[in-house]
Amino acid sequence: MSRHTQTRGLGGMLVRRDNPEYEDLRRSAVWNGLTPARFPDVIVRPATTADVVEAVRLARSQGLRIALRSGGHSWCGSPLRDGGMLIDLSGLRACTVDPASATATVQPGTTGRELSSELGRHGLAFPTGHCGSVAVGGYLLSGGLGWNSGARGPACADVEEIEAVTADGESVTCSDREHPDLFWAARGAGPGFFAVVTSFRLRLYPRPGAITSTTWNLPLADVAEVTHWATGVASELPPDVELSFCLASADPGTDASPKVVNVTGTAFASSRQEADEFLEPLRYCPLAERALSRQLDEPTAFETLYEGAASAWPPEHRYAADTLWSDSGFPTLLERLADALDAAPSSRSLVLAPVSPAGRPTQDMAFSVLGNSYVVPYAVWDDPRQDAANIGWLRDAMRAVEPLGTGHYIAEADLTAAPSRARRSFAPDDWTRLQSLKAQYDPDGVFRSYLSPDEATP
Repeated sequence: MSRHTQTRGLGGMLVRRDNPEYEDLRRSAVWNGLTPARFPDVIVRPATTADVVEAVRLARSQGLRIALRSGGHSWCGSPLRDGGMLIDLSGLRACTVDPASATATVQPGTTGRELSSELGRHGLAFPTGHCGSVAVGGYLLSGGLGWNSGARGPACADVEEIEAVTADGESVTCSDREHPDLFWAARGAGPGFFAVVTSFRLRLYPRPGAITSTTWNLPLADVAEVTHWATGVASELPPDVELSFCLASADPGTDASPKVVNVTGTAFASSRQEADEFLEPLRYCPLAERALSRQLDEPTAFETLYEGAASAWPPEHRYAADTLWSDSGFPTLLERLADALDAAPSSRSLVLAPVSPAGRPTQDMAFSVLGNSYVVPYAVWDDPRQDAANIGWLRDAMRAVEPLGTGHYIAEADLTAAPSRARRSFAPDDWTRLQSLKAQYDPDGVFRSYLSPDEATP
């Protein structure tokens, strides 16, 4: 990797604002086509863990506050801040699998698709993010609600150990036995974490012998009946079936396309027969005569699942998203959001609602489930002239359900919407503990805290 500015001991790439390549690097720091107008003073792309240590020490010596980027999938662009240093970890992509212990050591820039492919060679699996291009660094730090997490729990629950560079530029090992407080925070703190994780040791699972999906598409007008039916069926499904609702256009990108409510169950099983048995409760739908389409017991694979997510969230588009945990049921939440979707200025916008997206984690970690239901509205568009209209739509949609909310998921929350977003992404005691640990491990504020509305650019 080239060295655009040479600093003693620092390999990889270091680019300052006056460098011709700066703007391309800045824009590539977020996957979203809606790039925030925020400008770090310097961008560093380390080639090794030693480079990370040197970058942190350099930032500290020059009074530069640090923001971090693994894969750039933060919807609100948390890695991009005005001033300071952006450490881009996307070049750290090593992945080593130990089949004997069913563990893997993975660097933060490794994508879910890369990890899944490597694990597949050994007959192993891990609950990676739904989008294959999501890097494990930010995903695991934020908790990790991915494929089959209803059975496995949040992905961070399967992190056994991390290597991290602290604010004083020291590389430390963190686990339940070493630096347990830092390890606790690394499993769920998200973009406010106060160290740089350079590797994760993951506990793995046997790869499913079969993955099968059943999908029903029904008119959006039937959302109340559909959600009552499907939430009732959910209690009959085993944990290895990932059930979700999606409110969207039947043909995204076509303005005249009818809106639908989609119910999908994806079974992760040891055999095709077992997968079909898992999905048996979804085979009969009392609203079948109204269905616009259906797909029963369709065999699929991880790669196909990633392709489906990529088609729903193409990289060249502009996005805004927000999240809500609630103790209200899906019929109440999705009726309100269906009304909002009808008013969406873009036919590509959608609302996703996974059922039991993380089970009920029992481990002591910063991530916690904050409600019985979970919804994520996404504004998706491609015309920069429509930025204000689509962001406004997202805020209106959230206002329709926020009175029913009990919190947010830090990975996808719109941290620019209100100062309370970050705080409300954690249980009160966990938030207090995070603030205390931040003061202990980073008393000088070397690492950026959570993005807030006063940092955002309209």
